[in-house]
Amino acid sequence: MKKAKLIIIGSGPAGYTAAIYAARAMLSPVMFEGYFSGPAGGQLMTTTEVENYPGFPEGVTGPEMMESFRKQALRFGTNILTEDVDEVDFTKHPYMIKGKTHSYLADAVIIATGANAKRLDIPGTRDGELWQKGVTACAVCDGAMPIFRNKDLYVIGGGDSAVEESTFLTKYGSKVYLVHRRDKLRASRIMQERAMNHPKIEILWDSEIVSVGGKDSVQHVDILNHKTQKTTKREAGGVFFAVGHVPNTAFLQGQLEMHETGYIKVKPGTTETSVELVFAAGDVQDHVYRQAVTAAGSGCMAAIEAERALSARGIE
Repeated sequence: MKKAKLIIIGSGPAGYTAAIYAARAMLSPVMFEGYFSGPAGGQLMTTTEVENYPGFPEGVTGPEMMESFRKQALRFGTNILTEDVDEVDFTKHPYMIKGKTHSYLADAVIIATGANAKRLDIPGTRDGELWQKGVTACAVCDGAMPIFRNKDLYVIGGGDSAVEESTFLTKYGSKVYLVHRRDKLRASRIMQERAMNHPKIEILWDSEIVSVGGKDSVQHVDILNHKTQKTTKREAGGVFFAVGHVPNTAFLQGQLEMHETGYIKVKPGTTETSVELVFAAGDVQDHVYRQAVTAAGSGCMAAIEAERALSARGIE
């Protein structure tokens, strides 16, 4: 079995940044960038315009940005394998990392497998329909885009995240409708009060969006009221899913300490996990910010912490 000083599992801003720093530190990182489990490059590969990442004043598409990150990682000598990791063994060191076709023993591991936003299966919102054409799962990422300005916007959800996203969107939309299937929100009391008292937010109780329509972008939504059983068509400029995220940690089989929601626990202020020489970066351990720039920053942290930990153990 091959041996590596550092294995990076996953890609995206966190994984590629970790690879850049690790490669420049002469750690000869090997990266499993993913394939079937999600696109190499992470969620940004399904994003059109990215306008909030520093250094791109005119904006950049997600795929273009990730291709640049990838080229930079390759430039410094990262060995990138376009495949998934099926299994890891953190019970003995060096750690076993088993991919689809390659297997390695690793002195240190950085996990950067990200998290996927949950999406409901609503006609018109799927891939190849209006997904990323006015339908998105990140208001903070996309809400400032011109297509959403001064339009009626619809947020699907009922928790704190849904209220936060609705509040954020009031800066750009003419009106924000929070669509919730039940007659009360799951959000905390303070968040509920914020939504109910905001002049630009209206909550559509006992309702769900059953279809989204438009030619090249979102133009209208069909909303079913469960009490009246009536469906109404409304003009819309955007639809935002706010129904949670699923961190990509199933392959770990519980070998690291995790939060109840499945995100990897890290020691505060670090990327260190519950297992020595195993680090976690990006959205797989961040359920709060979930931004490209914070993911890249944690990827940098993970690489530096891995290099220092290996050096302290005499592994150069």
